[in-house]
Amino acid sequence: MVRQCKRVSTPPNQRLISMPLRNPSRSTHLLDGPALQHPGWLLIGVDHVLHIPHPPPSYACNENGGGAKSPNPEDLYAGALLSRHIGTSLVPPKLKCLDSSLASSFQSHRCFAMADALPDAAMDAVQKRLMFDDECILVDENDRVVGHESKYNCHLMENIESKNWLHRAFSVFLFNSKYELLLQQRSATKVTFPLVWTNTCCSHPLYRESELIEEDALGARNAAQRKLLDELGIPAEDVPVDQFTPLGRMLYKAPSDGIWGEHELDYLLFIVRDVKVNPNPDEVADVKYVNKEQLKELLRKADAGEEGLKLSPWFRLVVDNFLFKWWDHVEKGTLKEAADMKTIHKLT
Repeated sequence: MVRQCKRVSTPPNQRLISMPLRNPSRSTHLLDGPALQHPGWLLIGVDHVLHIPHPPPSYACNENGGGAKSPNPEDLYAGALLSRHIGTSLVPPKLKCLDSSLASSFQSHRCFAMADALPDAAMDAVQKRLMFDDECILVDENDRVVGHESKYNCHLMENIESKNWLHRAFSVFLFNSKYELLLQQRSATKVTFPLVWTNTCCSHPLYRESELIEEDALGARNAAQRKLLDELGIPAEDVPVDQFTPLGRMLYKAPSDGIWGEHELDYLLFIVRDVKVNPNPDEVADVKYVNKEQLKELLRKADAGEEGLKLSPWFRLVVDNFLFKWWDHVEKGTLKEAADMKTIHKLT
């Protein structure tokens, strides 16, 4: 909820100021302090206030987002300044408010609320939409559905640690007819684990009828087909649902940073198909096919910290526990012999 947005003041070139609220229920007293009697933006939050230097003139918005006007260069300046500083240590974690003119630089002309973990304001627009629109399937450790929550809430470490929220996921391993594995590098705008290398496609079945089907892991396979198109531009007809082989399930937890992380019950899906790939830059930075020896060299470089190469934690767990023996079955055409969907491997 937007609490209050007011323009205050600060000398030119003054740095961002973050200070705690002495009385969160009565935030207006902050406007009386001598340190705030200069041009700038005051963003009042639940327990902090953020001061952003800004040239005059005056502007204010109320709790209902009233008083909006067309953006001007000064407003865009303020928005750009906010964008540069969001995500740094200067930004308090409980900030709740943005001014409507700041919002103009985020393609909006109204006040809007921010969730408790402020980094959502710095998200790529596509990733932000997916984080709030997608409803993940909450499960217990036996993979029984217990509810659903937004992708955003499911990936906050605060919820993972305090509520033990666990959601269903899938990981696709796609091999071509030469039995090379397709890897992707996650895009720089991904909220969790940006720019790390991982298996072909990793995502979540959503809380919708077609992706909740548990028989033969059909829900996860339907979701995999959907996301291969979304992320890699692979048409559904090139990856028929009945060509995915579910090999196993694993449960793991992996923090990405101090705010975001994963806690997933992951369906491991293998498929052998020759496909044309057209990566979506919002999701994927790069792709490559590797054989076994090339993957082993990638692992060596990641372990040695060479070339800044990093692997996703779930991919590394699969590599260390299953991948190479399952790869042998790919080459022999005996994948179904390796399948064990009854066991949930707890690898946290």
